[in-house]
Amino acid sequence: MAKVYLIGAGPGDLKLITVRGLELIQKADVIIYDNLVNRDLLNYAKKDAVIIYAGKQASRHELTQNEINELLFEKAKENNTVVRLKGGDPFIFGRGGEEAFFLAEHGIDFEICPGVTSAISVPAYAGIPLTHRHFASSVAFITGHEDAEKTASSINWEKISIGADTLVFLMGIKNIKQITEKLIEFGRNPDTEACVITNGTLPEQKVVTGKLSDIAEKAKQEGIRPPGIIVVGRVVELRKILSWFEKKPLYGKKIAITRARPQSIKLGTALSDKGAMVIYIPVIEIKPIKPNIPLDEAIKDLDSYFGIIFTSTNSVSIFFDALFENKKDARFLCDKKIFAIGEATAKALLEKGVISDFVPEKWTSEGIVEVLKTLDLNNKKILLPRAEEASNIIAQYIHKNGGSCHVVPIYRTVLPEKTEHLKENPDVITFTSSSTVRNFISIYGKDILKTTINASIGPVTTYTLKDYGIEVHIEAKRHDISGLVEAIEAYFNVYK
Repeated sequence: MAKVYLIGAGPGDLKLITVRGLELIQKADVIIYDNLVNRDLLNYAKKDAVIIYAGKQASRHELTQNEINELLFEKAKENNTVVRLKGGDPFIFGRGGEEAFFLAEHGIDFEICPGVTSAISVPAYAGIPLTHRHFASSVAFITGHEDAEKTASSINWEKISIGADTLVFLMGIKNIKQITEKLIEFGRNPDTEACVITNGTLPEQKVVTGKLSDIAEKAKQEGIRPPGIIVVGRVVELRKILSWFEKKPLYGKKIAITRARPQSIKLGTALSDKGAMVIYIPVIEIKPIKPNIPLDEAIKDLDSYFGIIFTSTNSVSIFFDALFENKKDARFLCDKKIFAIGEATAKALLEKGVISDFVPEKWTSEGIVEVLKTLDLNNKKILLPRAEEASNIIAQYIHKNGGSCHVVPIYRTVLPEKTEHLKENPDVITFTSSSTVRNFISIYGKDILKTTINASIGPVTTYTLKDYGIEVHIEAKRHDISGLVEAIEAYFNVYK
């Protein structure tokens, strides 16, 4: 049944979307989104969802408000579930009220999904509580950008200037000089603490503090540009003690991730949680080998294998997809010895209902070999589903020690069809496999790697980098995503 959902996408940080908001994004047939919405939210949309940009930026509108209203009406009349995705909260200076009114007038069913407004969240990320028992008992939210068609301001400057302890102006950067002058003119003390915050809740967040009398000039000197908010009041003083976001260990560091997009989420999330500005530049794509007759035959002949060695999470997911396609499941592995190269692979197996028998201390092919040394391999047949290009260390050891290793390539790493343009140099570039090294150099060359900090997930990747003459500044001691993040954090702690 047709319905329009007006959803607040939050202030910028991806994780500040509400559970309800994310749920609606996932089921939408059509998503119409604004400029300030975090684009990564669109990754949660259905594959066949129609996604339309309707953003407004200073001095430039993709669609007028009337056009947006008509678009919502048209898409709803086509019997779609329509999500109107707006920055912050749709009813706080977001024209959500106008859009809801239009829908109501035209008989379109709608629902409001409130969002976390930047009015409260951005100051919180800057360490500024808008109210405090000893500093402020009242707060006012004011637009800093009124409708250009108005003949006069609807803001009662005389009352608002001294009527609330804390004043928060949204969308006020462009008019900051006029705003501060009006406040002073109508009675606000020029020495009142004030601050400007741009890119709030994001790793690019920037905060400039000062007095009401000089904050406009300070913002200009610091090159502050819209969008942003202005906070006026004694509570700004508390930032000196309560600032927390900028103290994150990787705050403001630009860190590039080169692994395949679907596998980048965990690393990207871990880095952003540490305050890093994550740049996604996937240089590989994982392509399952299909059709794969050797894999199908191995699955049909599972009874003949002593064990199965999984060397990556990719091998787990692709193997189990093939297992299901052959009308089998985890029950057919109950008497097999299961080897997982590391914790991430073991976790992927556990999600499929399989507990790994062996996880080496060293999460490499050499680590698997150390485990195999504890076993009698004589006349044992082991299945090794893996990448098309991979080390032969495991297979060679098994063959030398009386066993047989059936190597079945089940996926290959290829260059992505579309590559990202590197708009700015990252501080750190991460490499999680030899393939990411080779493909990165193929796409971007080696010169950029002479000016960045290069981080490797483990010795094999490090060897590939060094083989290209690239300096490796960081190598994870534990060869997984968590280990890589820990190594990057440790590096910056040392060089603070």
